[in-house]
Amino acid sequence: MKISYNWLKQYINLDIEPEKLSKILTDIGLEVEGIEIFQSVRGGLEGIVIGEVISCKEHPNADKLSITTVDVAGDKLLPIVCGAPNVAEGQKVVVATVGTTLYSDDNSFKIKKAKIRGEVSEGMICAEDELGLGDSHDGIIVLPGSTKVGTTAAEYFKIEEDIVFEIGLTPNRSDATSHIGTARDLVAGLNMYYNTNKYMLNIPSVENFSVSNNNLNIDVTVEDKEACPRYSGVTISGVKVGDSPQWLKIKLESIGVRPINNIVDITNYVLHETGQPLHAFDAKEITGNTVVVKKMEKNTPFVTLDELDRKLDENDLMICNSTVGMCIAGVFGGIKSGVDESTVDLFLESAYFDSKHIRKTSKRHGLQTDASFRFERGADPSITIYALKRASSLIVDIAGGQISSEIKDVYPKTIKPWEVNISLSNVDRLIGKHIDREIIKKILTDLEIDVLESSESSMRLLVPTFKVDVTREVDIIEEVLRIYGYNNIDLSGKINTSIGSRPFPDMEKVNNSIADYLVSQGLTEIMNNSLTKGEYTALSDSIKDANNVKLLNPLSRDLNSMRQSMIFGGLETISYNVNRKSTDLKLFEFGKTYRLNHKHKIDTGVKHYHEENSLLILATGSKNKSDIGNHNDKVDFQTLTGLVNSIFIKLGVPNSIKLQEKATDIYDYSLQYNLNENPIAEVSKVNSKLLSEFDISQEVYCAVINWTLTIKYAKFTDVEYVPVSKFPSVKRDLSLIIDNNIRFADLKQVALAAERKLLKNVTLFDVYEGSNIAEGKKSYAMSFILQDESKTLTDKVIDKSMKRIQSSLEQQFNAQLR
Repeated sequence: MKISYNWLKQYINLDIEPEKLSKILTDIGLEVEGIEIFQSVRGGLEGIVIGEVISCKEHPNADKLSITTVDVAGDKLLPIVCGAPNVAEGQKVVVATVGTTLYSDDNSFKIKKAKIRGEVSEGMICAEDELGLGDSHDGIIVLPGSTKVGTTAAEYFKIEEDIVFEIGLTPNRSDATSHIGTARDLVAGLNMYYNTNKYMLNIPSVENFSVSNNNLNIDVTVEDKEACPRYSGVTISGVKVGDSPQWLKIKLESIGVRPINNIVDITNYVLHETGQPLHAFDAKEITGNTVVVKKMEKNTPFVTLDELDRKLDENDLMICNSTVGMCIAGVFGGIKSGVDESTVDLFLESAYFDSKHIRKTSKRHGLQTDASFRFERGADPSITIYALKRASSLIVDIAGGQISSEIKDVYPKTIKPWEVNISLSNVDRLIGKHIDREIIKKILTDLEIDVLESSESSMRLLVPTFKVDVTREVDIIEEVLRIYGYNNIDLSGKINTSIGSRPFPDMEKVNNSIADYLVSQGLTEIMNNSLTKGEYTALSDSIKDANNVKLLNPLSRDLNSMRQSMIFGGLETISYNVNRKSTDLKLFEFGKTYRLNHKHKIDTGVKHYHEENSLLILATGSKNKSDIGNHNDKVDFQTLTGLVNSIFIKLGVPNSIKLQEKATDIYDYSLQYNLNENPIAEVSKVNSKLLSEFDISQEVYCAVINWTLTIKYAKFTDVEYVPVSKFPSVKRDLSLIIDNNIRFADLKQVALAAERKLLKNVTLFDVYEGSNIAEGKKSYAMSFILQDESKTLTDKVIDKSMKRIQSSLEQQFNAQLR
């Protein structure tokens, strides 16, 4: 968004250099992304002066050229060869001296001393098109005889210069999409920056608006009041459409808006002044003298101002006459209803359209206009009448005519300013600094947020309708901080924040959060039937048939019982996929398991049954499912333990979990996680005998988490924060041969005791029993994470720590390095 420095000075008494103002704009949240110098004539007519033709004679070697001598109040008279037919002795003319650059469209050329047909020429007598002052090239510019020789052309033609700020406006700042909105922020910012009250916002008066007659009455009907909560309009008759005055052209050109004609230019001027889009209709195109705001049938043809044939959607809001559409509301006008040189009477629209409707229409048709830019962000419903009066008055002043109707204002449900209460302690807490109550009131008042009540601890405020993004206490605090200045808040080395807590978490949200995490790790969620084969209990001694919850009237033998374990359904899924050549699988499933509870001897209905939430994770094949890559990088035991550990960390499950090996008939080896003597999870390698029952020939690893217990032990309120170390951690691995009865938890405890300062964590990533390992022995592969909080570890220090850990494990458990 472009904001003109000169334009701003109409609304605020600025006495600050543009560079300084740029910094203040950025500090108050209106980030200046660039600064441009605008000149009403390109180049600013630099090097061009007023001169007098002292002599003029025919060129001896060219019929259409003249040789002149020109006085420019310099050290000497300048010889200039001129080709203009109207050059004559005694004229006051505009001279481009040697070294001057002249601009024409996108081209430029530099005036040089030269010989033209054998005669020396030291300058150029200019026509208006050569200077960018007009389009005529009929001859040179001849000025009145009283014009003073030596006057700069910039001074004579009153060339205006301006500084234009390119502001990167955030989508929530709809209140700042205009010069008045920007000036309002500046008033608050400057008063705060300089600790003064001298800066005030001066908004142009519309008191001179008056209705001359009621000779041109146009009715307004709004059929869709949700999409158009407010529609205002007025008629002006007897206007003369033509060029805009120079001041208006310069204002628009300075911000990159191309002047079109005086009526359109005035609507654009008021748009960029107030932020309120306007549209002018040729009154003769409003058949039936009625404006109807409604939606039209799908695929209704409509030609917009860019001469493109468009097909309307049934959700596009249209401004229509009694028969056809005239304008896509809040977005773009139609080619037939616009103002041109033949327009005498017009209807001026100033409306408030719903932002969601405008945004969807704009995107649907690929139309991004100055109007849609503002309506999409949320316009001010209270400014429609002011903008209408402002534009109408300017039209009468510039284009003539009379206001020929009362203002029509369809506003069935008034949008009023809203109240917001703030706690001053919350202001201090969220900002991180105490701000005096009077300073807060001053900032809010400058932003036109009324302070209705104020006490030592709170304020009751009334927020104006142009502040569409300020609806909550935190929004008010943001406004205060923005004007007070982010740079005025000292950041301590310790940052405090508040974390929302939920003592009783929403189970679905927790599940979704963990599911999102697992998906991000490359897993796929599956959903199996909770009904299964009762005969699966024969595959494991630990799953008793007597505990099956059997259906009285099953649909089939394959679905005759409720599942006691989720592993069998998971293996069915793997079998189905592997037999279809999909061999690289990482799966997870949230579900329930069921069993008869034989502790209840007496029939007490549902107490006979036990239901438990579980999370199953299965992995087989390669870690990375890809046609290109290392397929030897297979999933392993560590793949599953890493996922289980990460889930427990994310949920805040206490780190007092104890690990122990567990032997079962369906797993080759298994690691059980116990918390408060209760098994909470189990990570295992499925044995080949069970896999053969499902026609699976590749290794499968699984993890089963008791989700009911996990949620019970998860800490959703107690969060402990520690500083992140500035120094890197180091990982070292050891593979040890130990006795079968030794638990990983015991190894971890001894290792941590041996290196209390540097050892941060120990994890188990592989368990092996088999060839090359003596009977009664097993191999544990473990990772050790070391880190110093005060410095980077050297190899010497790391080796010393690892030797200490290895020595302790050898002494305590007779461990041998493999």
